[in-house]
Amino acid sequence: MKSFFNEFKKFAMRGNVIDMAVGIIIGAAFGKIVNSLVEDVLMPPIGLLLGKVDFSELKFALTDDVAIRYGAFINALISFLIVAFAVFLLIKAINTLQEKMIAKEKAEEKAEPTTKTCPYCFSEISINATRCPHCTSELKETKKEAKKK
Repeated sequence: MKSFFNEFKKFAMRGNVIDMAVGIIIGAAFGKIVNSLVEDVLMPPIGLLLGKVDFSELKFALTDDVAIRYGAFINALISFLIVAFAVFLLIKAINTLQEKMIAKEKAEEKAEPTTKTCPYCFSEISINATRCPHCTSELKETKKEAKKK
């Protein structure tokens, strides 16, 4: 029995299980954000444009006690479409921010080099060097001198 609990403890402490738990918690929090966006931000203007839209009372009666409530389905469908649109807008904004961050990182990577290669001994030296510290060869012109011309 003790080995069973030890095995369960190993399973529960695996990285995948913990990552999944964090994902579920973040997903639940994200769901609250999306629901608030839909209910508090998107629905009021839609309600103003369309008036109060409620299809929940629409139904097709089969007998006195049994009915197909297609109005509730229409409400659920409209709600799904609004939530899907809200998620689309959030993901689009996140992707835009990520693209800007990636572009900024690439721009930083493309910064001007600070070293160059000596044409005589092929050692890496400062871009502003006028003489190679390794082979003592005199270098023709530095990058700063070339820019001045």
